[in-house]
Amino acid sequence: MYPSHPEVNSLFERLGGVLPVADEAAFNVFSALTGTLTTYYWYLATLTSWAADHGIASEEADRYVRSLFQGVDRALSDETRSLHQLAADHETPNGNNERIRTTWFDPANSEALTSALDALLADLA
Repeated sequence: MYPSHPEVNSLFERLGGVLPVADEAAFNVFSALTGTLTTYYWYLATLTSWAADHGIASEEADRYVRSLFQGVDRALSDETRSLHQLAADHETPNGNNERIRTTWFDPANSEALTSALDALLADLA
């Protein structure tokens, strides 16, 4: 929330939470992060389409992907572990998760995401 206002903060706190920020620059960073939400859903939709392309009924693939990620997303509420630790906790060394993470989300992919966020942030400023 920027600018922070006690009454508005109270309202948002009752709706699920509020994070007052010190200045507009910080608010813009959070706004850029918010711009990634539909990318997450598109990622899940791509997984579902991939499964359907490999012979799994679309409805079954959708149900499986939703169930899989709803379960994994519950771990996000454990703020005692960093996001990197959560990822490591869900990987078997040399296993399927590590393979996809290191081959798909490689340095070039990470840089592309960082560049897209930087460009969005520049537009927000």
